[in-house]
Amino acid sequence: MARVLRALTQLMGWACVMIGLFHVALGNAAIPGAGSAGPTVDSWGRFMGASFTGYGLAWLWAARQRPIPARAVRWLAGVFLLGGVGRLLSLAVHGRPQWFQIALTVIELGLPPVLFWLADAEERAAPDSDAEGVPAGR
Repeated sequence: MARVLRALTQLMGWACVMIGLFHVALGNAAIPGAGSAGPTVDSWGRFMGASFTGYGLAWLWAARQRPIPARAVRWLAGVFLLGGVGRLLSLAVHGRPQWFQIALTVIELGLPPVLFWLADAEERAAPDSDAEGVPAGR
């Protein structure tokens, strides 16, 4: 379980960093159906891309800790879940978005419970560790 947690934490980090940078670089072109949304949405999307990049860096920070801190995983997974809830609200208020947004919603609602369940896997595997929160390589 600890290996699965470490792999998912790293995957979340790198995926969020890459997605965020993609949005910073491409703006509206990175959002299906938003190509003609205009400069205000483009500005907002690039800003949110930078924020998502930072979110990914927080996942990568957590992945470098020995053991991975369960509290950080739960907070980060909670933020991810909140994003999925936001997409559900949008679906309820504005209707069905482009298919890829539906796929993202499924991931954002389905993955956090797995992460909540795995959150303390490394802490359980090494309960006698006094190096909690120490970055790898130190």
